[in-house]
Amino acid sequence: MKIGELAKKTDCSVQTIRYYEKEQLLCTTQRSDGNFRLYDEAAVEQLLFIKFCRNLDLSLSEIRQLLTLKRSPGAQCDQVNRMMDTHIQQVETRIQELVQLREHLKVLRRSCSSERTIEQCGILQTLTTNQHQKR
Repeated sequence: MKIGELAKKTDCSVQTIRYYEKEQLLCTTQRSDGNFRLYDEAAVEQLLFIKFCRNLDLSLSEIRQLLTLKRSPGAQCDQVNRMMDTHIQQVETRIQELVQLREHLKVLRRSCSSERTIEQCGILQTLTTNQHQKR
């Protein structure tokens, strides 16, 4: 199948497919007589695997490592487990940072009411004051 059909089958843009090829996550081995890249069902499966990993917010480097590990089905999966443990910790850290961000935004939002003018806006005043303090 050509790249357009692969894109439709996987709900992935042509640009993304080309990017994954450039990053050597997705391989093409065949070309048509017109020099078009041709893909098979293995490419569909590999692209779906990559998309699922991206949905889990795994980096391209981590996905590349997982794809390499998949080629050694008899090996122990301790590397995969360690990678997931590290990723879980990174997600936990981000969650904590996002909770703090939410609290900052709530405090900022409480500094202004709808009845004020832009000149009196507590949010803009706070942001401006913080901007000057950082200099």
